[in-house]
Amino acid sequence: MNKIDNLGNKATSGMIKTSKELRAALRALPSEWLARMNAAADEILECYRVLKKGNANIVSEILKGQGTFYEWDHYPEGDVYDGETHAQYYYHAHREGEHGHFHTFLRKKGMKEDVKPVPYSGEAEWPTEEDEIICHLIAISMDSAGFPIALFTTNRWVTGENWYDKADVINMLDGFIIDHCSPSWPANRWLTAMLVLFRPQIEQLIIARDLKIIEWRSKTPDMDVFEDRDLEITSYLNITVEDQIRAVKEVIEGRPD
Repeated sequence: MNKIDNLGNKATSGMIKTSKELRAALRALPSEWLARMNAAADEILECYRVLKKGNANIVSEILKGQGTFYEWDHYPEGDVYDGETHAQYYYHAHREGEHGHFHTFLRKKGMKEDVKPVPYSGEAEWPTEEDEIICHLIAISMDSAGFPIALFTTNRWVTGENWYDKADVINMLDGFIIDHCSPSWPANRWLTAMLVLFRPQIEQLIIARDLKIIEWRSKTPDMDVFEDRDLEITSYLNITVEDQIRAVKEVIEGRPD
């Protein structure tokens, strides 16, 4: 397994790193956004409650009935796709320091009609058919107990996506909704809620992703930055669900730091 290296400097200037910075960022949000994040927090806690009663966790739900867990293979087989929202995800593993990670996407049919990938003049083949055009949103790293430990973004070659500008990707986040029961209703609800609860950090990671691409291109102008295997992780941030939920609820209640 590969080490988690080259993490886009792990964070860039302006990234939320401390409890104080998180609370300051939350206080700057509109009340309706805080309400959405609070609802997502409650949704995540409810998912944990029902899974605990069944002696299960998010990862075990995804791997249930899938046989031997192999590195690089997608779980569940064939990925998870919502035919109404056109959101998609899968789970796999190939790194040290984690059990595995989720990759989340939005397909072309779920995007606004006028949204287009960034101009590209390289030699790699980007998806062109409507059913194949896809944008990676965020990846969620999981530990062996089935809990999230980090969020990160990746370079284009990692997932074979179409590359969209940061502003377009951020606008796509609202479209990530998995609203069916397969392979696991609590896992689908949890993953949908995670992109809401951690929205401020996810936006910052997407912005940092684009900054990393610009920085990398300036240092290696003769390389196709989107296909450079030396650049895999474009931004990375450690997270704790409990701390995020506590901060959201304390800011809503008007508690001091």
